[in-house]
Amino acid sequence: MTLPSRMRDLREMIDAFDISQIEEEIAAEARAQIVIVGPVNSGKSTLFNYLKNEQLSEVSAVPGTTKEALTERFGPFWLVDTPGFGEVDGLNRAEAANRALDGAATAVLVLDAAAGIRDSDARLHGELRALGIPTVVVLNKIDLLQGDVETIVRDAENKMRVPIIPLSAKKGTHVAERLIPALIDSHPGMAVTIGRALPAYRKRAASRVIRQSAFMALLVGLEPIPILSIPLMIGVQMRMMLRLATIYGQTMTAARARDLISSIAGGVFIRYAGIELAKFFPGIGWIIAAVVAVTGTVTLGNVAVRFFELAGNIEAGTLRSMFKRQRWSRKNKNTDHHDVGIA
Repeated sequence: MTLPSRMRDLREMIDAFDISQIEEEIAAEARAQIVIVGPVNSGKSTLFNYLKNEQLSEVSAVPGTTKEALTERFGPFWLVDTPGFGEVDGLNRAEAANRALDGAATAVLVLDAAAGIRDSDARLHGELRALGIPTVVVLNKIDLLQGDVETIVRDAENKMRVPIIPLSAKKGTHVAERLIPALIDSHPGMAVTIGRALPAYRKRAASRVIRQSAFMALLVGLEPIPILSIPLMIGVQMRMMLRLATIYGQTMTAARARDLISSIAGGVFIRYAGIELAKFFPGIGWIIAAVVAVTGTVTLGNVAVRFFELAGNIEAGTLRSMFKRQRWSRKNKNTDHHDVGIA
């Protein structure tokens, strides 16, 4: 098995890559669904309406006002507000909620801070985990608390045995600062979904995509068999470019992704070949290959973000200079936390 002998060979490998499968993955991420669940009167509909900024659910102080699972559009994905659990006639409502959970990418479990944590709350969280749904747990109505909020949240976390985000859906406290970022981090595809829908969170979403890609590049770099990792690395970086393009609302073809990678990284063939050549030296060579793969992927992602932020209005030479400068900087010092790839 030999390395591709010409840049054209590598371009042909990239062109032959199954871009349709990647596009289907990203399209599925854009259709991601978030489900809001929780005990009766915990403020699920209030949170739903705050996110939507309109009264879509019938809200009342009477427990269990929401009768059916309600699905409405929230940006490019669907947010589902479910009937409450635990009230009289709760069986049918719980069944409706369970139907809404089917196919959900992420769940938000809304708990009532004023009522305190109950055994049923922990059971509901256990049911969500059993379904394999990533769940963000929030403690709502902190604006009604009389005691120290930090102490109450800490006690709730000890009872639930999971991190909990305190918030007030009524006032919007911690929704933008903590809930939305937690949703981005809850599911691999949620970064594309939320980044595309909410421009204010694009950098954070892009950072998530770059971190995911860097981790995959690490695994590819550690692959001990030379040559095998070339198509894998192509897949990692192509996926990253297409996800970043989607986050910034741009359509990207396989050819454009290929050209952009080449424009940013310059001698991309030499870089791929260098990673593979290092693997002929077991041990230290694998480590070098992994470091080069991660550094190159993160730097490529950061420069691509800048490209998309400027809507492509930047010359190839400038992109290449940015890539070289950032890559050299990463070799000599720790990356600043404001860097989009590591934030």
